[in-house]
Amino acid sequence: MLSVTPAVVHGKMIFCCDCIMENQLAKSTEERTFQYQDTLPSLPVPSLEESLKKYLESVKPFANEEEYKKTEEIVKKFQNGVGEKLHQKLLKKAKGKRNWLEEWWLNVAYLDVRIPSQLNVNFAGPAAYIEHYWPPKEGTQLERGSITLWHNFNYWQLLRKEKLPVQKVGNTPLDMDQFRMLFSTCRVPGITRDSVMNYFSTESEGCSPSHVTVLCRGRVFVFDVMHEGCLITPPEICRQLTYIHKRCHSEPDGPGIAALTSEERTQWAKAREYLIGLDPQNLTMLEKIQSSILVYGMSDGSPHVTPEDYSQFGRLNLF
Repeated sequence: MLSVTPAVVHGKMIFCCDCIMENQLAKSTEERTFQYQDTLPSLPVPSLEESLKKYLESVKPFANEEEYKKTEEIVKKFQNGVGEKLHQKLLKKAKGKRNWLEEWWLNVAYLDVRIPSQLNVNFAGPAAYIEHYWPPKEGTQLERGSITLWHNFNYWQLLRKEKLPVQKVGNTPLDMDQFRMLFSTCRVPGITRDSVMNYFSTESEGCSPSHVTVLCRGRVFVFDVMHEGCLITPPEICRQLTYIHKRCHSEPDGPGIAALTSEERTQWAKAREYLIGLDPQNLTMLEKIQSSILVYGMSDGSPHVTPEDYSQFGRLNLF
């Protein structure tokens, strides 16, 4: 059975309810982060003529005169033939969806792709870049990690309370839906297509997972970041990380189940099904990890980094 260990540190806990970031970012607005979502216009379907014109413009730099002329003939034939029929089908599809492209794009560009997510799909962020006023120093990993996590959890709270300002162009609000996917969201592997599981909810919508997962030396730990309705402080987060760090450095390395996520997607899906088949409790453990606010990894590596060269740091993050 997989082991996901609660990171519990006994002793007196001190909590603070000061919402500094919240007050600084949204103290003067009554708008809620997601309040305009239901009133945003649907994604329009460009005309067939406009789409084909853009296609020809994109082809032109890569084709010689003869190739381009041939392409124009093919495009014209398409426009007067099957193109019009396909465009009518697209218009019909768009009538029943607010975003006719979203599902296609998500599946074709991401979820159907079978190559490993690591290196090929994963991206980094958000993160606090603080080297300019707090240079890296030996022995500060846990302290720096706790402060970085605390800032991320504050941002999570802003979204939970819908106090992150709505992004706009002039007075026109933009779609804020992607902010729902920042936390408590996981790409779950499938045999032929992956799926996206999102567990985030705003406070007005109900409960949302409030635990974080920590990976260290092949082991998995979880702890809750809320206590009696308040976010725990950076010192308390540091105490949890210290407990995990000491325990992992006093015991043999764990099985390193997290490494399976870097496999080819179908292989990872089969491995995941195998783990669940070994013990149904493994599914509970996997869902606990998936639903975390975020997953935080503690590494023993110490890459040499300068403002001009982040290559070692980048390689460590990737591998």
